[in-house]
Amino acid sequence: MVRLSMAMILSLLVAISGCSKTSTESSSDSKSKESATLESKGTIGFSALTLTNPFFKVIADKMQEEAAKHGYELIVLSAERDVKKQADHVDEFLVKGVSAIILNPCDSNGIGPAIKKANEKGVPVFTNDIKYDGDEGKVVCHVATDNYQGGKLAGEAMVKLLGDSGGKVAILHFPQAESCQLRVKGFHEIVNAHNDKTKNAKIEVVATLDGGGDRDEGSKVTKDVIESNPDLSAIFAINDPSALGARASLEAAGKADQVTIIAFDGQEIGKQAILEGKILCDPIQFPDQIGKVTIEQIIKYFNGDDVKPEILIPSKLYYKADAEKDPLFNKG
Repeated sequence: MVRLSMAMILSLLVAISGCSKTSTESSSDSKSKESATLESKGTIGFSALTLTNPFFKVIADKMQEEAAKHGYELIVLSAERDVKKQADHVDEFLVKGVSAIILNPCDSNGIGPAIKKANEKGVPVFTNDIKYDGDEGKVVCHVATDNYQGGKLAGEAMVKLLGDSGGKVAILHFPQAESCQLRVKGFHEIVNAHNDKTKNAKIEVVATLDGGGDRDEGSKVTKDVIESNPDLSAIFAINDPSALGARASLEAAGKADQVTIIAFDGQEIGKQAILEGKILCDPIQFPDQIGKVTIEQIIKYFNGDDVKPEILIPSKLYYKADAEKDPLFNKG
């Protein structure tokens, strides 16, 4: 009887073990099927203004991460500020049969025909950071920093810097981008309001130059402006790369202590420059949030939910005191 009982027990254990194994395999198969389902949902195309600017790389990386969570592959291409190249990217995405297209327009008006072409193919278009400003095509949703508010913050920082004495200021612009137009507009509003209240401490914008949003071009135009305005007091640069180009020219001319730079972005390179005293401050952006929210809106659209036509993320000023407390520089 004992032997029979043991045999029965062993048989039961084997049976239980077999059931357990089958359950595990079933669970594994289920996960594989779920993974396969996620992987097969489709692709989304993203044509960035440029990936040489770390700001857009952060946006791209975050969107890839978020898209993958929802089962989509993000195809990332860099237009390098060339609207024709970006239009070619749209054609390429349409040939690939993407489910949606995301753009940082290289030209806020010039990209219109490409957007219209996507519309005609039934492919939804989204933009982030730089807004499409034309009327040829339709964009479902635009996600960006509140650039107008950020420009006003830059103006407030300039008034705080020069408000008691006044001074000459140059602006390093990138006028092709609607986002930069808004930054400069907000900046002018605050500076003009200051000038309306004072007689002896006016802030004079003596030059607005196209710095290309680029370090090399920023350096080049700064060299020109300090030659024509040797008594320049400050520069407002629409992003960190052009600001750092300006700083290089100021250092080369021996004017780094004379001319103060206020920039925009809050990239790591910009924050580092603020920590080192090379840039006074930045209205900072949050590119990871821009990327995350963009994908969230695309998924909402796919699900048939209502999507707002524009979502703006507020900026905030970032000075050296903020850099000194930033975990980015206090990793130990």
